[in-house]
Amino acid sequence: MLKPTERFSTRVDTYIKYRPGYPPDVIELLKAECGLTPRWVIADIGSGTGILSRMMLEHGNRVIGIEPNREMREAGERLLADYSGFTSIAGTAEATTLPAHSVDLVTAGQAAHWFDLRQARTEVVRVLRPGGWAALIWNNRRTDSTPFLRAYASFVREYGMSFETVNHANLGPADFQTFFGSRGYRLRHFPNAQIFDFDGLAGRVLSSSYMPEPGQPNYEPMAAALRALFDAHQVNGQVSFEYDTDVFYGQPGD
Repeated sequence: MLKPTERFSTRVDTYIKYRPGYPPDVIELLKAECGLTPRWVIADIGSGTGILSRMMLEHGNRVIGIEPNREMREAGERLLADYSGFTSIAGTAEATTLPAHSVDLVTAGQAAHWFDLRQARTEVVRVLRPGGWAALIWNNRRTDSTPFLRAYASFVREYGMSFETVNHANLGPADFQTFFGSRGYRLRHFPNAQIFDFDGLAGRVLSSSYMPEPGQPNYEPMAAALRALFDAHQVNGQVSFEYDTDVFYGQPGD
C-alpha cells in the first residue's frame, strides 16, 4: 500500500483540474471568528497544488505551503509562482521545519486525515504564536441528497481501493479533541458544489487516491460503470457534486 505522502504522485493533473475549491465563506468565518487579517502569516500544511493557499494569498496573506509529496509540491510552486507572498517547503504536519512561534494561523485543506494528529498538535502548538489559531477544512461530498449522489456513493464503495480506511469521515470528535486540546474547537458548514460533464466526472473520479487508474486492476469495469452511472443521471449532459465544506477551528495552544 502506498504511503500517505505518495498517494497523489500520479494524480497531480487531475487534482489540479477537477478538485473543488473552497467557498468565500471560509475567509469570512476566519475573519469574524478568529480575527484573520492580511497581516497574518499562514502555514498551510498539506498544501498540495495550492487550492487553499491561493485563497489565502488572494486575501493578502503571506502563506508558507508545507507539502511532503514532491510532485504535488512542485505543481503548487508552479501554479502559485506569481504570488510573491508564497513560500514552499518540503515538510510534514509532524515536522514542518518552521521556526517556533512564527505563524498566526495553521490551515489544512483536505489533508488532516493523513496526519498523526497527536504529533501534529505538538508541532502546530510549537509553530503558532501565542493565541494563534488552526483550521482543518474539508469538502465533504454529500452522499444522500440526490439520486445521483446516492448512486455515486455506491459506485465508490464498489470500486474504491481502501476507501473506508482513507475516508476523512473516519475522524470523529475524539480525534479533533486530540488535535485542538483543552480549549476545544468549533465547527461550521458551508454549501459548495461542482457541475461536471462526463469528462469532468471521470477526471474528478481519477483525482481520488482510492480509485483505480488506467492499467490497474478493475479500471476497465470501473470506467464502464461510471459511464452507465452518468448516462442514468445526467440532465442536459451534466451531473452535480454537492458538498458541505466543513471548517473545524480553534486555538490549540494550552
